[in-house]
Amino acid sequence: MKYTAYTNRADTDAVFAPLPGAAQYEGPLADSVHFIQDAQLNDPALWSLFVEQFRIGTVDDHDKGWRGEYWGKMMRGACFTYAYTQNAELYQVLEDSVRDMLTVQDKFGRISTYSVLAEFHGWDVWSRKYVLLGMQYFLEICTDDGLADKVIASMCAQVDYMMKKIGNEGVAMLPITNTSEWWQGLNASSILEPIVRLYNLTKEQKYLDFAKSIIDAGGMRGFNLFEAALEGKLYPYQYPVTKAYEMMSNFEGILEYYRVTGEEKYKTMAINFARLVAESDITVIGCAGTTHELFDHSAVRQFDPDFNGIMQETCVTVTWMKFCHQLLCLTGDAKYADYIEQSVYNALQGAINLNGNKCKDQVFTFDSYSPLLNGVRGRGVGGYKDIIRNRFWWGCCVAIGAAGTGLVPMTAVMPARDGVDVNLYLPGTYTQKLTDDAGVKLTLDTAYPVDGTVRIQVETCREEHFAISLRIPAWSARTKLSVNGEAFSAAPGLYARLERNWKSGDVIELTLDMRTAIIRAAALDPDARPEAICHAALRRGPVVLARDAALGEDITEAVTLIDEDGFAVVEPSSTAGFDVRQEYRVKTSGGHITVVDYASAGQSWDPDLPISAWIVTR
Repeated sequence: MKYTAYTNRADTDAVFAPLPGAAQYEGPLADSVHFIQDAQLNDPALWSLFVEQFRIGTVDDHDKGWRGEYWGKMMRGACFTYAYTQNAELYQVLEDSVRDMLTVQDKFGRISTYSVLAEFHGWDVWSRKYVLLGMQYFLEICTDDGLADKVIASMCAQVDYMMKKIGNEGVAMLPITNTSEWWQGLNASSILEPIVRLYNLTKEQKYLDFAKSIIDAGGMRGFNLFEAALEGKLYPYQYPVTKAYEMMSNFEGILEYYRVTGEEKYKTMAINFARLVAESDITVIGCAGTTHELFDHSAVRQFDPDFNGIMQETCVTVTWMKFCHQLLCLTGDAKYADYIEQSVYNALQGAINLNGNKCKDQVFTFDSYSPLLNGVRGRGVGGYKDIIRNRFWWGCCVAIGAAGTGLVPMTAVMPARDGVDVNLYLPGTYTQKLTDDAGVKLTLDTAYPVDGTVRIQVETCREEHFAISLRIPAWSARTKLSVNGEAFSAAPGLYARLERNWKSGDVIELTLDMRTAIIRAAALDPDARPEAICHAALRRGPVVLARDAALGEDITEAVTLIDEDGFAVVEPSSTAGFDVRQEYRVKTSGGHITVVDYASAGQSWDPDLPISAWIVTR
């Protein structure tokens, strides 16, 4: 590849994305990556349809829609996926689509679904952001230098046009926060991320200056989002605008700006913001927003039955994962990998439509919303848009989902400054170059998270000194770790750093604490209403266990869980008449209830068979 937006990360980051083709994994998570590749990303007709939205130009001016986001959203996830699978068919589909996209650029340099007369309203800048991001992520896998040059020229023309219109100085300039009537300009302001990345690609100072003008505008009209995060006193649900996905996207841009400038306040903004979101809004399944897709203090509202509408949007899940991945790379802090794992095994996997269920008479690869309390899947399509009049529809969550599945192998095992970090325990192999003439191969043998045993065999061409760091999840209070039978300490919530001379045949054995924890609503919100405080959730390792009416039990019935020092008494079960990854009988004072892993629950999308991540207790 001729261009990359990541060169400066060598100076700022602690861990890095693995090289393309470095890993080959097995199991349900790896299968999900291939499923999305085959069922969605390898479809040339779909890519052509998304490009066509730009060619027809003014079709969407009447509702100022977001049809222009789909191409770039899906391109980003497709590039993540290709970096892992190295599927030649996928690469060709993506290259063809990029070439097609270059043909819709108008004489002004714009690539927009809005006419010049209607531009800089609604979701225009938001959609242009995704065109830029799609092109930038394609450059990371592009093998044709001539095409890469054309992509760079196109992006520069797109942004140069915007810079003539948008800015904070001069009466003729339009502040970025005034380029959308939605969310006080929060959506448009998130173009910050690809603007900084374009600076990384070109080193043109004007793009960094433009990025600074976007930051100076504050992220939304009438409120400085970035300064509020720096101060760290208000939670995001207390901001004037609480649109979760768009807000997190702005802070991805802040992280890119920090990497360029090295100004610590921008790093602090992003870390503070992530902490505030984690404390106030991330739920047991690793998403946020129990009122539609809004920050709403979900951490305590997640077990309140008062609202039963759509919630926990897949766009929010994936963007939270991407934001945490950025922070993991930058800081090397294990908690961000914990957050990603929580999302992956619950909200993300649960949203993948493996059964081909229909919603609004069409099959989408991802569900848009994830129920928490006596709800069902398949209730709607997020960002639903008619893109072939009355014949074909699409949605924002369907477009973004591939970035979530593609992020899993990018996060599982990663190069660190002095070795290898193991974050997600996926069975398979990972290979990494250590020096010009030496490398390491790790073979992971595990059924995790069905059980907590992980065996890692090390292969090297000769004895090498480096570190292998294993993430010990914060929930694993009792952990056993050994190398060639020699015991090592492993503290929860940190990496167990094994720095030594490694040689072929060395074996690491890790056993994580897989007791089923009882998470009580009263511990999260002692002041909750009686209708809410009576709930509890069960978490076994990273996996939330849910009740499912398809098992034939009344999931609204209150039960008394047998509690042994904060843990439930469970035993494996196999009574479900549908596919599940995990199933258990949970002991209660009156007998038992049956639960399955949250991701497997409700996969029939039957409106008469609700599920609950939160269990009613006495």
